[in-house]
Amino acid sequence: MSSSDKPHVVERGAKDDEKKKEEDGKGGFLDTVKDFISDIGEKIEEAIGFGKPTADVTGIHIPSINLQKVDLVVDVLIKNPNPVPIPLIDINYLIESDGRKLVSGLIPDSGTIHAHGEETVKIPLTLIYDDIKKTYADIKPGSIIPYKVKVDLIVDVPVLGRLTLPLEKNGEIPIPYKPDVDLDKIQFERFSFEETVAILHLKLDNKNDFDLGLNALDYEVWLGDVSIGGAELSKSAKLVKTGITDIDVPITFRPKDFGSALWDMIRGRGTGYSIKGHIDVDTPFGAMKLPITKEGGTTRLKKKKEDGGDDDDD
Repeated sequence: MSSSDKPHVVERGAKDDEKKKEEDGKGGFLDTVKDFISDIGEKIEEAIGFGKPTADVTGIHIPSINLQKVDLVVDVLIKNPNPVPIPLIDINYLIESDGRKLVSGLIPDSGTIHAHGEETVKIPLTLIYDDIKKTYADIKPGSIIPYKVKVDLIVDVPVLGRLTLPLEKNGEIPIPYKPDVDLDKIQFERFSFEETVAILHLKLDNKNDFDLGLNALDYEVWLGDVSIGGAELSKSAKLVKTGITDIDVPITFRPKDFGSALWDMIRGRGTGYSIKGHIDVDTPFGAMKLPITKEGGTTRLKKKKEDGGDDDDD
């Protein structure tokens, strides 16, 4: 066998080293290309001015609250540092209390943030009290509960792509409860068939864990089955939390319009009554209109001393 026919022998270790050098060379080239593209992207981003938007919860308002529900509006200030408008694709929201979900949802296609601008996005939310009380039996009417609003803003930024901006804000909301009303007594200031002027001595029991600032009330009163009238009037008073407040309101009526039955009740100096109406109040959470009602109550009828009555509380 000639020397030219001899097989070429390469040791395994040497062959592996050569292969590794080839792979390292390819890897180095790819890494160089990737770094180059990344550098170009960063330079383009810097040159054009693309950046991540910022967002902040600037306030939470309660435009409406009653015994059935509370409406919240979350104000979110979004700043866009980019030279082009960016779409606000979705808004995901969640309201929870002590880690328990009260309400959640999604608001799609929520607008556009102008180039190099800022926008305050208002997110309307509603809490239904019956849903809360049915889900969590330990949440009692009249109480104040803590809450946390969580909002995820999803925006689409050129070069950067879709981004999620998470936000949180804490606060408190009430679970309002209507006051109990009791007509303690009716005191007659002027008493005749033609016209009787009386003062209704009401007791309002505020069962809420917060004060109520009374501004006005309207009411209608029945003695037995007979409506003796009512009124609407302005009245300022503080209904202290979890306490009873005395309120005096006037009423004028003509007994002769109601026949002998009403006169017999008045002469009996005591009678069954019903009262229905509303009170307009201020609360730490906004203005409310609350119903007041009492049916089947018993009250006392009093004359003033100068009219021959005993003007005491016995």
